[in-house]
Amino acid sequence: MTEAPRFAQYVALGDSMSIDLYPALDAGETDVKVALEWDARAGHVAPQGAASLFFQNIDERYPDFAGNDLTTKYAGITLLNVAEDGATIGDVFGSQLPTVEAADTRTLFTLSAGGNDLMSAFANKPDPALLQGFVRDIADAFEFLVESLRRIRPDSAIIVTTVYDPSDKTRKIPGFFDAAGPLPLESLHEMNERIASIARASPRCAVADAYTHFLGHGVTAAEADRWYWKRSLIEPGARGANEIRRLWLDALAAMHEN
Repeated sequence: MTEAPRFAQYVALGDSMSIDLYPALDAGETDVKVALEWDARAGHVAPQGAASLFFQNIDERYPDFAGNDLTTKYAGITLLNVAEDGATIGDVFGSQLPTVEAADTRTLFTLSAGGNDLMSAFANKPDPALLQGFVRDIADAFEFLVESLRRIRPDSAIIVTTVYDPSDKTRKIPGFFDAAGPLPLESLHEMNERIASIARASPRCAVADAYTHFLGHGVTAAEADRWYWKRSLIEPGARGANEIRRLWLDALAAMHEN
């Protein structure tokens, strides 16, 4: 067993799996203008997202996680959450990564990205051979992103997150790609396999398997049992954010044990 590192900063990168907006909307913890516009810039949004909960638990809402957060584990740790709604891997490179200064700071990263890249590829309805090439390119970009984090913060650990499937293997998500036919889930599986293989091949890197964990909590579940926001089934609701946080805590613990 290796000695657990004392992280000085936590940096959350990626897409809506990491942000506060949709979990806070689900919990009714936003200003009215935010609820009307679905825009976090319109007013107050409570820290209900996966990255916020991972950093500091809300004990009154999630008593089972009291004392099980980064602020408790690593006294003085700071948070930089630059994840964005709708972000692609290109957005992480272009707008999020430049906010992370190169430093020797001992850093913990979480990364949730690739889902929006896949949706863009699906929306264009390419033939299978082209789609396979797109997925390889997306996965290669993801791997390069992980390598870039190492260069910027050499003394870092990284938790990567697989892309979930709100269709629960049915290949249909109401309100999304309704005219495009069944979703090509083989591409999603290929992407997730690459994410897991990148984690296995990288030192101090762990995978949080949201794909497997979320199965059965999407369109096939009763509405009360879904982990997605009911108004947009590709976004995590309050329960979903809590479950992503759970996966990150488990991945962090496993990283320390190996």
